[in-house]
Amino acid sequence: MSKLAIDFAIAFRNLLQHTRRTLFLGGAIAAVTMLLILLQGLSTGVRETMIESATTLSSGHVNVGGFFKVTAGQAAPVVTDYQKVIDLVKAQVPEMAFVIHRGRGWAKVVSDTASEQLGVGGVDIKNEPAFKSVLKIVSGNIDDLAQPGTALIFDNQAEKLGVKVGDALTYSAPTTRGTNNTVDVRVVAIAKGMGLLSMWNSFLPIETLRALYQLRPDATGVVQIMLKPAEIDHVNQIAARLRSTLEHAGYRVMDPVPQAFWMKFQSVSREDWTGQKLDVTTWEDEISFITWVLDAMRWLTRVLITILMCIVGIGIMNTMWIAIRERTREIGTLRAIGMQRGSVLWMFLLESLMLGLFGTVAGAIAGSIIGTAIDRAHLPVAQGLQFILMSDHLHLAVHTPNVLFAIVFITCVTGVAALFPSRRASKLEPVVAMSHFG
Repeated sequence: MSKLAIDFAIAFRNLLQHTRRTLFLGGAIAAVTMLLILLQGLSTGVRETMIESATTLSSGHVNVGGFFKVTAGQAAPVVTDYQKVIDLVKAQVPEMAFVIHRGRGWAKVVSDTASEQLGVGGVDIKNEPAFKSVLKIVSGNIDDLAQPGTALIFDNQAEKLGVKVGDALTYSAPTTRGTNNTVDVRVVAIAKGMGLLSMWNSFLPIETLRALYQLRPDATGVVQIMLKPAEIDHVNQIAARLRSTLEHAGYRVMDPVPQAFWMKFQSVSREDWTGQKLDVTTWEDEISFITWVLDAMRWLTRVLITILMCIVGIGIMNTMWIAIRERTREIGTLRAIGMQRGSVLWMFLLESLMLGLFGTVAGAIAGSIIGTAIDRAHLPVAQGLQFILMSDHLHLAVHTPNVLFAIVFITCVTGVAALFPSRRASKLEPVVAMSHFG
């Protein structure tokens, strides 16, 4: 048997000799690990839901939008000759899964009994690979959105406007030249709400949106680039590269500002230029007004885990001090027969690391099972929480990298907590330790 195997066997037996203490401290470590995994699962779940909502309703992973100004003080969210932009994107973004284009706007929506200000997205439903699969239709048929003069709204909007499938709505909005225009549409589909973003989004066929804003057939609102799953974390680098590519192709490109397009109207209207300028943004830019939710959850997780790890660390240090006092004679005997200080330190440190590893693995298994069960249960959440969680049910995303991180991180913390008392144990002189006999 190798020396390392012997060391592990000795450490394991020492833990078994103090079963009550081992179970108590190991249980505390397991509880902290489980909580960390559940908090990370909640944070990751909110982020995934936020990405899904954003990239379904209002943004791609990377966007090429922009503004067209007929006069210096009148800006509209329009991209002219958008097919050239799409061709350039296809040639320069190999990380792309697919690309779509959508109209953008803001309009007053009027029914027979009420009115509401809503965002307007112009879609070509036949060329929307993800749109139909993500939205949950509660009434009507989303494929009917291919017909001109139709609309898709969400259940909360249908309730406020007092309409159902088949009812008429009137969209009223100013055109790019500042004159008001209206179109009459028929509600063909009502979708289930997707949290905060669906509160003010509605959709028309792209041809109907062009008729509302009196745009040419080669105009759209934004080119939305959907990336392959492995590339989503690289959106900022891809956006920077695309921005440079567009500039070299002769386009005027706006400076990067991490804001949604509708928050830029005031500043763009004050700028003294006319014509077309493109604006490259990411999904995080387009929903920057609500990403504080993710930041708040990250900080809450860090604060809670820091407090719990301090408590666990103090418990480990106290436990190690008790163990050292109880085993002072043992340490003296081992030092007297030739065990070096480094070996004594390693013996106590190994016990702590093994305790941490056993506790974290147990907590990781429990956290993964509980998190997966909660996610699959689709537990409904209160209306108020839907604004924060971006969903009508609780979504926890427990991923293997997060589980492994929790195991390694908390195990290392337990080792660090045991390092100081272990060093003190290794510095005990044999004569002093042996004096504890009797």
